[in-house]
Amino acid sequence: MIEFFFDCSSPWTYLAFHNIQPLAKEFAQEIVWRPILVGGIFNTINPSVYAQREHPVEAKLAYQKKDMADWARSAGLAIKMRPTVFPVNSVKAMRGCIFLGQDSSAQMVPFARTVFEIYWGEDQDISQDAVLAEVCRRVGVDAQTFFAGIGQQAIKDQLKANTDEVMARGGFGSPTIFLDRTDMYFGNDRLPLLREALARAKAAAGCPSAA
Repeated sequence: MIEFFFDCSSPWTYLAFHNIQPLAKEFAQEIVWRPILVGGIFNTINPSVYAQREHPVEAKLAYQKKDMADWARSAGLAIKMRPTVFPVNSVKAMRGCIFLGQDSSAQMVPFARTVFEIYWGEDQDISQDAVLAEVCRRVGVDAQTFFAGIGQQAIKDQLKANTDEVMARGGFGSPTIFLDRTDMYFGNDRLPLLREALARAKAAAGCPSAA
């Protein structure tokens, strides 16, 4: 089982969200999607993110832009490195992922993908109800039902619970990925290591038991 803790406000998470799906399919692994609020993590245990934004290392920032462009090209995704509204309040979008993923991922995955696309590809502010209504329209979700759903206290509580859980399990940002509950990987660029772990597990499962 692969658990994918994610917030759509992160471009690296967009890459990992895209890249992990064929990887899981290749190894016949289920993905359990776990929406979180990464700002809650930063506020609680990882404030260094804010310090880096306030006092960026220009050379590192320039390389990050190139690195992002390289990864986006590799994945075939359109990613604007710095949207007009950044950082963005993603709480309603992530509550939407919780709401739409209650029974299955059939609606949640297309919704989350479109949130990523409309923010990172089209530079639209996903904190705005009108933008989220457009996401709903594109994926065939009734907007009125959606907004009523994300206002439910149980949905709000689940988003907070997911965020608290990933911190308790050692996570400090998005995306945080767990293989079989305890084997943690952070970030899109760790997916090759996840692939190796899946390959090892597959090989071990195929080995005959000792006599």
